[in-house]
Amino acid sequence: VQLQASGGGLVQAGGSLRLSCTASGRTFTVSRMYWFRQAPGKEREIVASINWSGGSSTYYGDSVRGRFTISRDNAKNTVYLQMNILKPEDTAVYYCAARGYTGSPEYWGQGTQVTVSS
Repeated sequence: VQLQASGGGLVQAGGSLRLSCTASGRTFTVSRMYWFRQAPGKEREIVASINWSGGSSTYYGDSVRGRFTISRDNAKNTVYLQMNILKPEDTAVYYCAARGYTGSPEYWGQGTQVTVSS
């Protein structure tokens, strides 16, 4: 499975961005899609996740719940992360990832930089 992330950029605090992650290859092996982020000097943290098929069960990290929304479009093999009310502390490289039916996320995209200015 190959993942291509896009949509990052520079935005002012309070603004919005939408990230996209398009999957290709053996996508039928994917059960769940994730967005992670890593800021300089900090550990990688999970931002959000969603089932790849079936019911759209979602999860959000505490720091983004209520501001970010994860969604998917299976016809386009794409997962989105709508980020609203962005804060400077949201500045990080955002990675999409995919997991099969067991274990941890094993497929990773290349990352897209999100910078929020105060």
